[in-house]
Amino acid sequence: MVGFLTTHVLDTAKGCPAAGIKIELYEVFGAKKNKLIELVTNADGRTESPILSKDSFALGTYELIFHAGDYLRKTGQVTEVTLFIDRVPIQFGMSQDNHYHVPLLLSAHGYSTYRGS
Repeated sequence: MVGFLTTHVLDTAKGCPAAGIKIELYEVFGAKKNKLIELVTNADGRTESPILSKDSFALGTYELIFHAGDYLRKTGQVTEVTLFIDRVPIQFGMSQDNHYHVPLLLSAHGYSTYRGS
């Protein structure tokens, strides 16, 4: 296959890339999930390599879990014990053998995503 999966996390409150966010990728089969990989964002808010490379890419349903709460605490944006946003799960399907880019735009009280390029 020639497809691959990438992400990028941007801190919209601070206007910069979000470094040091742990990301987990799961393959989803109905109610069951299989953890495939765990990565951390670099200084540019990206992972050092694709989340799924061309060698490991497969069509199907996946879930990325962004551990945003740890980042928000570390950057001083939140101090509460119970956070409004802690982990951000994004479940999505890959139905074509293409590049899928799933970015996360993050703040302490909101987030958004889209299929990027």
